Amino acid sequence: MSGRRVLAIGLDGYELSLAERWIAEGLLPEMRRLRDRSARFLLDHGHDKYSGLAWEHVSTGRTPAALERWSAVRFDPSSYGLAQEPTVSAPFLADLACASVIVDLPYCDLSLAPRLRGLTSWGAHDPGVAPASRPHDLHAEIARRFGPYPASEHVYGFYWQSAARTRLAAAALARAVDCRAAAARWLLAERCPDWDLGVVVVSEAHSAIEAMWHGVDRAHPLHGLPSAAAAGEGLRRVYAAIDALVGALGSAFPDAAVLLFSMHGMGANEADVAGMVLLGELLHRASFGTPWLRQPEWRARTAQGVPLLAEDEDWHSVMMSAVPMAAAIPASNLDWMPAARYRVHWPAMPAFALPAYYDGRVRINLQGREGRGVVPLARYQAVRDEVAALVRECRDPLRGESVVAEVHHPGKHPYQIGPTESDLTILWRGAPLGLVHPRLGTIGPVPFRRTGGHTGGWGFAYLAGTEAPQGDHGVASSFDVVPTLVELLGERVSGRVSGRPLLARGG
Repeated sequence: MSGRRVLAIGLDGYELSLAERWIAEGLLPEMRRLRDRSARFLLDHGHDKYSGLAWEHVSTGRTPAALERWSAVRFDPSSYGLAQEPTVSAPFLADLACASVIVDLPYCDLSLAPRLRGLTSWGAHDPGVAPASRPHDLHAEIARRFGPYPASEHVYGFYWQSAARTRLAAAALARAVDCRAAAARWLLAERCPDWDLGVVVVSEAHSAIEAMWHGVDRAHPLHGLPSAAAAGEGLRRVYAAIDALVGALGSAFPDAAVLLFSMHGMGANEADVAGMVLLGELLHRASFGTPWLRQPEWRARTAQGVPLLAEDEDWHSVMMSAVPMAAAIPASNLDWMPAARYRVHWPAMPAFALPAYYDGRVRINLQGREGRGVVPLARYQAVRDEVAALVRECRDPLRGESVVAEVHHPGKHPYQIGPTESDLTILWRGAPLGLVHPRLGTIGPVPFRRTGGHTGGWGFAYLAGTEAPQGDHGVASSFDVVPTLVELLGERVSGRVSGRPLLARGG
């Protein structure tokens, strides 16, 4: 051991504005105490948060550009195949001389860090790696001591149509936080006590916010549903459990400096329906003039026209019927997403929508890059501009507004755009549940899948137990978290790590 220990607690999918609201109400006393004695930073993850790989950025300490990976979804241009892939990059912890122990750090491949101890994929919302542990029987040992992870069926549960299921999920996620706190404390205090750096990641806020955001957002179109009260109370319950975890771990290791952080904030989901359903259908109609989506008839709608699922309906099952799977294409682990089921048509289309979680992603079917490309290089920019104009022409049928907030492209030669990139990225305005195009007609509306998403603003870092002056220190990059940990441990920041230590910013 180095003599100075650091405890890093990462909060996955945590929204700071909720915490601040509930701190003011007295719900989160441990967060208040830690905040008041910390050097505090707001963290800006920028557009890199739309990669959906925030925890790969933590695990590796590197940006998407450094990793050459802009999404977990990989497109094979030769076969038009798709796969969501785990990380293949080594964790920054492999380069440290100090002893490190992790508790469920996503995207951390233990096989690439032979001296690292701990476990992965234990209830993580997006683990990015298969379950693994060192010692090898650690998963089984934790199961014997603390039982199975209490919220397995709710990690990706979407149940806004049911108040009863919402209450059940909230209780399970809060229990999961309590179990995580007990397991982490045991692992760091008893099973592997000889550590310099302990990293504990808490993922339950991510699962809770994506399913329950409509309970805390009065402007959300589903805030008037019976499940909203249960969702709001459920989020408070999960945040209170996280507060207790922060206090318990801090008290258990009073000799350790504490870095509590979240890479970015959360908010309303604006991308699921538009990116997973509508964009693929729009480009199919633009290419062939005919629909592929079989528009369902919804049993009920809100007064504003938002379609609702019945309590016994499931979004994925309904959309599997609406967007059929063609038997002629090889299976993919993304076939649950409607956008992936259009790929039988992609070789004949000038442009098509890749499956996306946080935005809209368009790939140009470019000759010389895609295996059966139909767009010559000389037409690439024109086709890209035509697609951008096509999407900008669409209006939201329920609100009458444009569905586009921003459109981006990589700014590099088309042949340099890699298999995890798109030629166009669309950030949606509001939460489009349908599209109206003046020539191609109306698509949707389609019900919400998740009510919460990755649209929040700042992440944050609280740094306590160091020489850093207490108080607010402004805005830093989310990529500054890893070099800060390395510096606190008294080690040299590797040239492979992005960002710079927070304390090097001069206050």
